[in-house]
Amino acid sequence: MKVVRHPNIVRLNEVLAGKTKIYIILELVTGGELFDKIARHGKLCENEARKYFQQLIDAIDYCHSKGVYHRDLKPENLLLDARGNLKVSDFGLSTLSQNGVGLLHTTCGTPNYVAPEVLGSNGYDGSAADVWSCGVILYVLMAGYLPFEENDLPSLYGKITAAQYSCPYWFSPGVNSLIQRILDPNPRTRITIEEIRADPWFKKNYVAIRHGEDESVSLDDVQAVFDNIEDKYVSEEVTHKDGGPLMMNAFEMITLSQGLDLSSLFDRQQEFVKRQTRFVSRKPAKTIVATIEVVAGSMGLKVHSQNYKLRLEGTSSNRMSQFAVVLEVFEVAPSLFMVDVRKVAGDTLEYDRFYKNLCSKLDTIIWRPVEVSAKSTLLTTTTC
Repeated sequence: MKVVRHPNIVRLNEVLAGKTKIYIILELVTGGELFDKIARHGKLCENEARKYFQQLIDAIDYCHSKGVYHRDLKPENLLLDARGNLKVSDFGLSTLSQNGVGLLHTTCGTPNYVAPEVLGSNGYDGSAADVWSCGVILYVLMAGYLPFEENDLPSLYGKITAAQYSCPYWFSPGVNSLIQRILDPNPRTRITIEEIRADPWFKKNYVAIRHGEDESVSLDDVQAVFDNIEDKYVSEEVTHKDGGPLMMNAFEMITLSQGLDLSSLFDRQQEFVKRQTRFVSRKPAKTIVATIEVVAGSMGLKVHSQNYKLRLEGTSSNRMSQFAVVLEVFEVAPSLFMVDVRKVAGDTLEYDRFYKNLCSKLDTIIWRPVEVSAKSTLLTTTTC
């Protein structure tokens, strides 16, 4: 991420390390995920979809010019800034090209967006694989749903390998043709980024990104962090006050909030929840944990609990993969607790349904302040 500095890529500013944590300082992007926009509004109009696709191609082309292949492109990893411009994020599965190594061999990515050759054993070209994922994203932007979707992975991979999909009637001939050239199961004949740029549909209203000469990038902070980390720092030791939940200090509360507006910690009146969500309770911490354990059991989930941290596990709706969430109880003030909920495995939409169902069943412990001072905007109406 230090190497790829582009207006449509989330910028990594600095890397710092303490004895127990590594801090990655990223650009603040406030517009949310492109995934949420699609989930909220359904399909996008053609001009809007084209704008996002143009920005995506610009960003990925720049990554490839630096020898970086993303390998997990999907709407959840595309953020929007305050002006509605796209920002590529989450380079956790990315890789750098290496001298003398022509093909990549690690099978990774999100099943619905992965290129067919990635599923094989003969290796794949990182650039062509990223282009395929961009094509799936373009389809989702225009259709509001996935081109390849099945209840089990073998059937899904079969459709991807054979490129079995159909475009809805509202797709224009231009975007139909472009998607067909991108979702070519043969990476050797698949359209390249250079050819995408020359496509008439892509070029409409296209404004090339202008950014200065490549700035000199220092990787000293990155190298220092990973060169000096000692094995004993890998396992973080956390002590609990009197066996109770962790105290959350003001700094941690601010870092969990959005843009220093602490009301986002407590006000969950949003149409779609994130993969990380939270609610507030005034019940004792032990009561919170016990209630969550009972509710999770009633939902058919396996519960692992220790030190006010719970892991709930189950099978995803397609019964082919694991679904898991982690909940942790923090004390933010005397008799005021925050429960942080994070998805660690499973589909994002499935987590959305799970979280809403969980909140409805935890109604007895979730605190929803009703009367708030007219001067106070810290605590607003609801938590879920």
